[in-house]
Amino acid sequence: MNAHHFGPELTHDGARFRLWAPAAKRVDLILDKPHALTRDAAGWYVAEIPGARAGTRYKFRIDDEVDVPDPASAFQPDDVFGPSEVIDHAAFKWRATEWRGRLWHEAVVLEAHVGTFTPEGTYRAMIDKLDHLVATGITALELMPLADFAGKRNWGYDGVLWYAPDSVYGRPDDLKTLIDEAHLRGLMVLLDVVYNHFGPEGNYLGRYAPTFFTDVKTPWGSAIDYRVPEVHAFAIENALSWLRNYRFDGLRLDAVNTIIDEDGVSVLRDLSISAGHLAAETGRHINLVLENGENRASLLDASQGPAHGKYRAQWNDDYHHVWRVLLTGETQGYYADYQHAPADQLARALSSGYVYQGHVSKFRGGKRRGEPSGALPPTCFIDFLQNHDQIGNRPLGDRLVTIAKPAALEAALAVTLIAPSTPMLFMGEEWSAPSPFPFFCDFKGDLANAVRKGRREEFAWAFEKYGNDIPDPLDEKTMRSAVLDWTALEHDPGRARLALVRDLLTVRHREITPRLAGARFGEAHVANDLLTAHWQMGDGKTLRLAVNLSDRDLATIPEAKGTLIWGQALSDHIPAWSVRWYIG
Repeated sequence: MNAHHFGPELTHDGARFRLWAPAAKRVDLILDKPHALTRDAAGWYVAEIPGARAGTRYKFRIDDEVDVPDPASAFQPDDVFGPSEVIDHAAFKWRATEWRGRLWHEAVVLEAHVGTFTPEGTYRAMIDKLDHLVATGITALELMPLADFAGKRNWGYDGVLWYAPDSVYGRPDDLKTLIDEAHLRGLMVLLDVVYNHFGPEGNYLGRYAPTFFTDVKTPWGSAIDYRVPEVHAFAIENALSWLRNYRFDGLRLDAVNTIIDEDGVSVLRDLSISAGHLAAETGRHINLVLENGENRASLLDASQGPAHGKYRAQWNDDYHHVWRVLLTGETQGYYADYQHAPADQLARALSSGYVYQGHVSKFRGGKRRGEPSGALPPTCFIDFLQNHDQIGNRPLGDRLVTIAKPAALEAALAVTLIAPSTPMLFMGEEWSAPSPFPFFCDFKGDLANAVRKGRREEFAWAFEKYGNDIPDPLDEKTMRSAVLDWTALEHDPGRARLALVRDLLTVRHREITPRLAGARFGEAHVANDLLTAHWQMGDGKTLRLAVNLSDRDLATIPEAKGTLIWGQALSDHIPAWSVRWYIG
């Protein structure tokens, strides 16, 4: 780590401001008047300003040419192009002072986008829905990225000021209040963070710190160069800022397979170790999660106490993809890797985590993908049927409820929510919300046109099929279409689906969660559309599953071992898409 830290620091009579700008010849702090900053040999510019305090707004002027926000700004009240505001994080009065988090094996995750979770689209408005989550059986609320992005609408993956929660949702204290209220109800709160790229608008780092970036291109622009010590420190300090200042219970790191690093993992390792030190110092449970298209099992360890270089779990895209093929028959794009024997691939996911564990991927040009994962605990895998990507990265942003057969979808839920892997739902999925979640953003001019052009090229086949029915990502109506309609809970099918999910999660919390510590994968097989699987639970009992993955009744009857905890008792046949769970 460096002797300097990013962002302003309040002192007894003012504040210390600093900026790492190795390519700048001069930097001034702009308050009521310019204040020249002093440069050291490493390219840090520093100034002590008496009288500066919480609420002070400021910018940095680079070489008398351009005024820029602080890249470690704690808040941007006027969006990414406006001044940064000094925030006194220590001034917030927390109520859940005894909260230390929850153990990872207790996690049932719900992913949510703040701006579309409620009609108001704010941190404060989310508080009114926390009791609903608790009553449903959710134990962890995961927020999509909050880092300040350009404009008023965005998924969050175009953030450019990583330390500043976007002002469109409220002020920093509003976010802290949401987290505090969640903790008072026993809910963990996780945050999605993006360390593989910066958004395309509002990022000035290339002007005064070009060594932040490499010549390597990601799907979203130039890759960040974590081989540079200051860049390495910037990401780790950011992670600790969210965990310490906002008391998030964990982070989910987006698409880490696109991170450029010394050995590919050093920033991930050091981030985990730093979070582990914070957990040990505070006595908190801090849970770190990855999204990693390379399926690197060696990065995971759900059983570690405070993190010590690895991660609790990974979003298991394989599990989603194989269910998508089974439920819809879709085979375009990466689903092509799952079109042959998807039931057998589902068995592999249920018996050992990943589907691709070093297997050849045709979608990836015949390259091998993944590492063996069966020796890991099942809770290392976050299994889901939907998330923001798998809904929003579709031409219409349509949910499974609009395209899958109800009986098949309910069977998939009954498997996902009781199986020992960590389950995740996307907001509204628990009550069959029909609202789409299309891609949306709020760029202007040439960038907006480039986004439209990119979507047309990506979904050329869909534009031929659907034409003007495909929503314009730049139109405000597109985001408004994604806002959850909570009145759908008051009548069927929303009411019936919510009852089903609550029943499934009641079984999970009663029968599965107490036995997850020490649980291990077992075996799974498919014969004549009947999938059977078993797991060895931490208390020595065996959890067994039998599910009919077809639209027809099956005469093959598996042997019933143990106590039935979900589904109907065996008869002379197994109905289409029926699920039975046993433990004993």
